[in-house]
Amino acid sequence: MLHLNVTSQGQRRVNIQIFLKLQQSSTKPRFMGCATSQPADSKPAQAVSKVESKMQKITFGSNLPGLEIGDKSLPGVIVIQEWWGVTPNITELAEQISAQGFRCLVPDLYKGKIGVDAEEASHLMNNLNFKEAVAELGQAADYLRSTGASKVGCTGFCMGGALTLAAMADGMNIDCGAPFYGIPPAAYFNVSNIKKPVMFQYGDLDKMAGFSDAAAANTLAETMKAAGNPIEMYNYPTGGHGFMNAATTVGTEYLAKAGSPVPEQADVKLAFERLIAFLKKNVA
Repeated sequence: MLHLNVTSQGQRRVNIQIFLKLQQSSTKPRFMGCATSQPADSKPAQAVSKVESKMQKITFGSNLPGLEIGDKSLPGVIVIQEWWGVTPNITELAEQISAQGFRCLVPDLYKGKIGVDAEEASHLMNNLNFKEAVAELGQAADYLRSTGASKVGCTGFCMGGALTLAAMADGMNIDCGAPFYGIPPAAYFNVSNIKKPVMFQYGDLDKMAGFSDAAAANTLAETMKAAGNPIEMYNYPTGGHGFMNAATTVGTEYLAKAGSPVPEQADVKLAFERLIAFLKKNVA
């Protein structure tokens, strides 16, 4: 839910409260929330440094846009964006995962749009139809399989983490999920339906109550284990929301935009190693 608070000096303070809510309509449920509080100054939003991507633009399914990297014979991994869009930090992470022996596909759920600041990113995400996005992820999985991947895993960050679980809960053809710090609303996506392997990772300093903080993560683990899924769960003492951004060359810029702390590299390295080990175990 987005709150705009105006100070006595007329400066705006953008406060995005992560308490997961879907704005319900008969045909277009939408996901709302996903960042932290940060003050906005009088200067224009600063663009994040540009990074040359090695990924190739493609279309898949019903002419959907995406970026792909890796030989078609390799196991497939869907990498899902944060609320900013398909940004350099996401393509860098996909390239790093691919370098470990996977073909990665990043679906462009915003169709080319990018959230330059928190307010714009919130607008883009709040207008995203989550059910339609899940269906597009299903098309991404089908595309990877039909073009050579014997198995398909999925990982995502923030909004992408929640979408990873949502896609698995809705029965998309995904063999395993490794979401980071994002949980979909239980009213619309029943994680008890997930029977395939899941590994969830989050930071101890994550304050996104009900979405990715420790309490939300524990509830997720309890729910899935009660349904018979032995979900793996890992937490990191120096990690805040979005801590995996620190694995990329532009990551600290995105952490600053979101008002999140910079984690210790030891935590980031361990989280990435666990991600790769999980993917190799379940799709390689």
